[in-house]
Amino acid sequence: MHDVQPLDVRPLVEAVDSLADRFRSLPQSKLLGAVPGYASRAAAALDLARRLAESARAVEGGPERDFPDAGAFAAGDQLAVAGHDLAAALAALPEGAEVALPDGPAAVGEVLAGAVAAVRETAALCA
Repeated sequence: MHDVQPLDVRPLVEAVDSLADRFRSLPQSKLLGAVPGYASRAAAALDLARRLAESARAVEGGPERDFPDAGAFAAGDQLAVAGHDLAAALAALPEGAEVALPDGPAAVGEVLAGAVAAVRETAALCA
């Protein structure tokens, strides 16, 4: 019998922590500044946090939850919480597991890769 290796979620945690720290240090003028597709950088961060939280919910199989807008100055913290929740949910699954996403099942590795890509896209958008 062989041990099932947990998924390495460090790339997600590192990407989320880096972006969350960046949002925490932005001045108000930058947080509230518009970026393509969003009224502000804070709105882009909130959208990403909501998507990460929804992925965590799908991984955990729980009911839908509200993810409130706590304001521009909380964007970094909300992003960090959502990203860490998703990382913890993914780490609890074996590497070959599937996740029931709204648009169909996906391998846990695909969910992780998609989350990391989404964080990097938002980081680039909000640079």
